[in-house]
Amino acid sequence: MNYEDARKYIDSIARFGSKLGLDNIRNLMGYLGDPQEKMKMVHVAGTNGKGSTVAFLSSILMKAGYRTGMYTSPFVERFSERIRVDGKEIGEEDFARIATVVRDAAAKMKEEGKGEPTEFEIISAIAFLYFFEQKCDICVLEVGLGGRLDATNVIKDPLLCMITPISYDHTDILGDTLEKIAFEKAGIIKEGSTVLIHPQEEGVTRVIKDVCRRKCADLFVCDLPDGPAEAGLDGVDFLLGDVSYHIGLLGDYQINNAAMAVQAARILQKKGFDISEQDIGNGLSDAAWSARFELIKRDPCVLIDGSHNVKGMERLASSLRLYFGDAKIVFIIGILKDKDHGRMLDAILPLAKAVYTVTVPSDRTLTAEELALEVGQKTAVDCIAVPDPVSAYEMALKKAGSTDIICACGSLYYVGLIRSAVLFDDQKLRNAVSDVDGHVKDL
Repeated sequence: MNYEDARKYIDSIARFGSKLGLDNIRNLMGYLGDPQEKMKMVHVAGTNGKGSTVAFLSSILMKAGYRTGMYTSPFVERFSERIRVDGKEIGEEDFARIATVVRDAAAKMKEEGKGEPTEFEIISAIAFLYFFEQKCDICVLEVGLGGRLDATNVIKDPLLCMITPISYDHTDILGDTLEKIAFEKAGIIKEGSTVLIHPQEEGVTRVIKDVCRRKCADLFVCDLPDGPAEAGLDGVDFLLGDVSYHIGLLGDYQINNAAMAVQAARILQKKGFDISEQDIGNGLSDAAWSARFELIKRDPCVLIDGSHNVKGMERLASSLRLYFGDAKIVFIIGILKDKDHGRMLDAILPLAKAVYTVTVPSDRTLTAEELALEVGQKTAVDCIAVPDPVSAYEMALKKAGSTDIICACGSLYYVGLIRSAVLFDDQKLRNAVSDVDGHVKDL
């Protein structure tokens, strides 16, 4: 297969299997020689902050000189973003070649009655095989959905299991209480493993502690900064203990994700990794992560944020107030219909000057018109339904003055289109939605 053939193959695979479990991915990796068992791994689960935490820790490890694999989902602009080594995305030739190997293994597996892998299982297998071929010293993996039954949980002995803040999301799959969701996330914890968690609600912490106790795992709760010592549009400074750090990622919540990465690095130090304090500081400062309270234009300010659940929207609102005070925001909003869109809107509409609703390129989307109707029931500010996200951005830009703030938010499935339009200023990007349609449904 060439790259286009490989992408078409992946897009043709069922996104969800007929039954939950790890049997398919275990069988598939067995046909591929179980490369995941021959590498060192850090496994990151949670509801919010997983990707940013992975980005911070990967950057630290790279600064320390370790060849670092990084697996995340979904992508913002390019499918290849999901699989990186030392920050460099997998190339099209490598992707096509490895996808062919995995496809043939999946076909043999099906022929022998050992199951049929899902799309995410196939992509995960490609990532594991690529990291092994690239001789990665360590890989940092973001869970796709949940944890216990996620394809990334095929790994058996991670160096470190990390759990970021847990809140309500995917309740139809993970459960309708925080405790049930926490149990699924805690499924990444292995016998005798080391676990680092973000401070959680009492019920969540109790569930995680119980899993750690049963599995004889060492549990550490992350120390968090008191708050940003200084925050501006060029980055955030904060104190963790008596050490000062700088991050280029904006958003008041990012200092907590950075703190998780700092303490993960210190745990890895104790496991034999040669990571200096300078490596930690430089790694945090240089870490990049798209579409999370990302400033992509000034005059006017244009921010994109893939805040895809209630907690994410609440954090977005908090960050907007931190950076812009009482200023009113021109919002572009697109939300999936299986999210708690009412409460998501409640978090940000009090900040709105105007709203443009868009249709997210996903079969799970609320249409722009449906979302506009709901916005109109909650606020009297001007609201216009513009199905195409790039057209909505262009309309917002024409309406905004040089001192206004435009914020596109609600789903990672569409903000990448706006990011591309702003950064590359190419009208042909209106038609560049094929990659977005191929997103794995992990949000």
